[in-house]
Amino acid sequence: MTSIDERKNLSGGAPPPLEIKKPIIINNTDIATTGVKPEHFPDTGWPEVAFVGKSNVGKSSLINAMLGRKRLARTSQNPGKTRAINFFHVESQLYFVDLPGYGYARVSKSESAKWGEMVEGYLKDRPTLKRLFLLVDIRHEPGPNDKMLYDWFMHYNLPFSLVATKSDKLKRSQVQKHLAVIRRALGASEAPIPFSCETRDGRDRLWDLILDSCGIEEF
Repeated sequence: MTSIDERKNLSGGAPPPLEIKKPIIINNTDIATTGVKPEHFPDTGWPEVAFVGKSNVGKSSLINAMLGRKRLARTSQNPGKTRAINFFHVESQLYFVDLPGYGYARVSKSESAKWGEMVEGYLKDRPTLKRLFLLVDIRHEPGPNDKMLYDWFMHYNLPFSLVATKSDKLKRSQVQKHLAVIRRALGASEAPIPFSCETRDGRDRLWDLILDSCGIEEF
C-alpha cells in the first residue's frame, strides 16, 4: 500500500489543503420598500433576485431561512391577498424580491388578472433582475399555474432556477423520485434544488447561485 509520504512524492508535492466553506451569515437586512408600480421600486441599481410561487408554497419561510431571520418576510393571514411586491435589502449590495403568491382558489379572476399585470410589469422591464427562483412544493406535482409561469420564463429567456420546498416533509429515500416527477411535469432540463427551511438543506446552493448571478464575491 502506498503511504501518504509516497503519494506526496508521486504527485510532486503535498496535496492542497481542504477548504471548508463557511455558511453565509447575513448581518444587515431589512425591508427596503413595497410597491406595485415601477415608480415605487428601488432605483439604487443594486442587483435583484426574485422569489415566486404558489400561495402556501413556503416562500416567506424560505426567504427568512436564506437571510437568517424568523419573521422578516411575513406570511399573509389571507393567502392570495398580497397586493404588493416587497424588496429586502441585503448587506447593502442586493435585493431579495418577494413576489406575491398565486393560484389561491378563493381569489377572483379580476384579482388574478391584477396579480398578472403587476408581476409581469416587474419581470419584463427590470434590468437589475439577475435571477428568479420558481418555488414548487416537493410533495405535489406542479399545477397549471406553475407550468404557465415556467413556460413564460422560458419564452422570455429569463434566468431562473427551480426550487422544491419542504424537502424535510419527505423521507430521504423519496426526495429524488419527487424531484424527477416535478422535472418531467414542467419539461425541465434539470431537477429542482431541494430546500428545507427546517434543516437548511439547499441554502448553500441557492446562495452560490445568487452571488454568482449578481457578480458578488462575498459579503
